[in-house]
Order: sequence, then C-alpha cells, then structure tokens
Amino acid sequence: MDDRKKPEAIAPLPNDATLADRRRFLVGGAALMAGLAPGVRSGAWAAGSDAPEKKEVKIGFIPLTDCASVVMAAHKGFDAKYGIKITPTKEASWAAVRDKLVNGEIDGAHVLYGLIYGVQLGIGGPKKDMACLMTINNNGQAISLSSQLHAKGVTDGASLAKLIAKEKREYTFAQTFPTGTHAMWLYYWLGAHGINPMADVKTITVPPPQMVANMRVGNMDGFCVGEPWNARAIADKIGFTATTTQDIWKDHPEKILGTTAEFVQKNPNTARAMIAAVLEAARWIDASDANRRETAKVIAQKSYVNTDVEVIEGRILGQYDNGIGKKWTDPNPMRFHNDGAVSFPYLSDGMWFMTQHRRWGLLKENPDYLAVAKKVNQVELYKQAAAMVKVNVPKDPMRSAKFVDGVTWDGKDPAKYAGGFKVKVA
Repeated sequence: MDDRKKPEAIAPLPNDATLADRRRFLVGGAALMAGLAPGVRSGAWAAGSDAPEKKEVKIGFIPLTDCASVVMAAHKGFDAKYGIKITPTKEASWAAVRDKLVNGEIDGAHVLYGLIYGVQLGIGGPKKDMACLMTINNNGQAISLSSQLHAKGVTDGASLAKLIAKEKREYTFAQTFPTGTHAMWLYYWLGAHGINPMADVKTITVPPPQMVANMRVGNMDGFCVGEPWNARAIADKIGFTATTTQDIWKDHPEKILGTTAEFVQKNPNTARAMIAAVLEAARWIDASDANRRETAKVIAQKSYVNTDVEVIEGRILGQYDNGIGKKWTDPNPMRFHNDGAVSFPYLSDGMWFMTQHRRWGLLKENPDYLAVAKKVNQVELYKQAAAMVKVNVPKDPMRSAKFVDGVTWDGKDPAKYAGGFKVKVA
C-alpha cells in the first residue's frame, strides 16, 4: 500500500456508544475523511460504526433527463465508494413514485420537489412525513405549445393570452402532478400573463413520457414537462418551446432525492451515503461536456429514458432550438452541481412551493412555512454528506430570486408573498 493514511486512522466507536457519541464521531471524522483518497475514505466509512444500515437501495425515477445523477451514481460506481448499491427503478408516473415511497416499495426517488411537500401536507395523496435529502438539479424544464396554436400566431405567453381572450373555447394544458414542479411553473407562467390556470383554462395531469403522444392526438394545447419531452415535441413537429423554466426562475430547484422521514430515522447512514453517491455523480456530470455527452448516451437507453440520444444531448449541453426559428446557447441550462450550489436543500426553496400551493388553493390556509421546511429538508444530513464528498456548502439556508413577472422571493414573509399575487385563487 502507498503512504496514504490507512482506514484505521479513524478509530471505531464502541458498540455501546450513544447517538450523541456517534454524531460527534461523524462531525469530527468528516474533516479527516475528506483529506483521504476516495477509496480509503469510503473504506473507512464502510468499516466504521456508521456503516450504511441498508447496503442495497432502490431509487425510483421517471424517464427524464434529470434522472441522470441517480442513474450515473449506479452506472459509474459512485455508490460503491460509500458502501451501498443503488438500483434505479423505472416508474410509470409520479403518482406511482409517490405510492411506492409511502408504502416502502422503494427506498428513495428522483422526485418532484412539490410532490414531497404535497404528501407532507396531505394535499398530494396520503399524508406522511417526508424528507428532502438534496436537490438533484436546477433548470432544464420547459413549456411547450401546440403547432395549432402557433398557426394562430402564438409564439409566447403574451400572444397566448391574446388568443385566449379573443377565441373563446376550452383551452387545455397538462402538468405532471397536481402539487409538483411542472404544475407550479405552468401556473406561474400563465398567471404572469394574466391567465388564471384555475378559471380561464383547463389543466390536466399526464405522466411525462405520455405528453408528446397526448398532444399529437389533440388532447391538449400545451404542457409543462422536463426534458427530453419538449425537445421530442419539436423533433416530432407537433409543438414548440414557448419558454424555458429557467426563464421563469433562474436556477430554480427541480427534482430532489426524496424519501420518507421514517426511512431517514431508521437508516441515517444509508441516507447519507445515498446523498454522497448522487452528489459525486452530479459533480462528475457537470465537470465537462464530454461527461454530459456520455451521460446522454447512457440515459437514452431503453431501460432509462428510451429515446434518441440526440434529443437528450442538445439541451443537456445547453443548445436550444425552440422549433419556430430561434436557436441559442442557454447560459442557464440544466445543472446538477454548479460547485455545490445546486444540491443544497435550501429551506426557502421548500417554502416557495408551499406558497404556490397556498396561492392556487391547494392549501386552504397558511402553514408554518419555515417549520415545515426545517422538518422536511435534511440540511444537517446533507452537510455531513457534502463533507464526505468535499463539496462546498452555502452559508445561508435561505436564498432569494427574481421571477419572470418581476416579483422577488426571499422567504422573509411567505404568507404575505403567497397572498400578494393579482392572479390567484380567491
């Protein structure tokens, strides 16, 4: 063996150590482990008293580009470094992901941020305490509109609003889950253009891989979904991209690594290892365009997203074509790492989704926004995993952002923010 420190440099805890002792061991040992070579670091972790309680974990995913870090954590062997084996399991819909999480059929999931909060609050299915381990990605979703709308002169939100005001009929738009991210991006964008999604149009729920087929047969006028299904609509010549979600909120949170609070309580070391493995995969993906291209080839396979590599590759590289004559390199494409800024489970992010649930009448009253976010978002567990992987951690668990309508969100007065929109459910 070379002259690197050996795993024994971290003394194991006695079997009768208290939980407090174990936590002190973790915090004290993280810095030491961070300085070791990856193989040695993971060996020390797996050999110690804080070894993963569950070695094999099933992580559900939906066929979307942003499942990439979960898939690549398993494909590249990052999971093994932290003493676990991740088995990605392909699911048919977000409702199926929710049910399997709640029932314990899967251990964790690549999942919509708003879905986890919907379950936590009992407005998105059966009520159960949930946990957000980390954010998987920022940006990279879009709102697509049909070619039929384009034929009537629609190119963006303003022209859509004019058409809806002029031609009275039932306009139908799809999102992927009632409390999820795509529903909130769609509603926010419509609202920013004076269209009330709960009164002026009809909204329906459709699983991501079924979006293109449903718009092809005329079931909807538009949809909000993750990639590659917006790019697929353009490739199939049935629609165009009206806006990207990063133009609604730059560097917005999107999917998270989610599980139940019960799983974290029973398997804290496994949950920490899951975060570490996905964090390392996220850093690897964002490290180079070559890595992103390799990722596109892997996730395009039938067992994952099941589409043409080219349909994934363009937008994961930030190369956009809206399908109606505009091409650009997006300065804010889908990001998985961004020097640690992506993955941190900001409390303000969780709070924002609750403000929108309140805005649109999904929540009948204001919750204790900060208290719920602190309960769901596993900030301390994330920090421990980040120390293992040597990933930077933001100093503040709150962040601010300016949206497409000029409104700023900073988390300081969520109830006032939720009630301050002109377009909302009364």
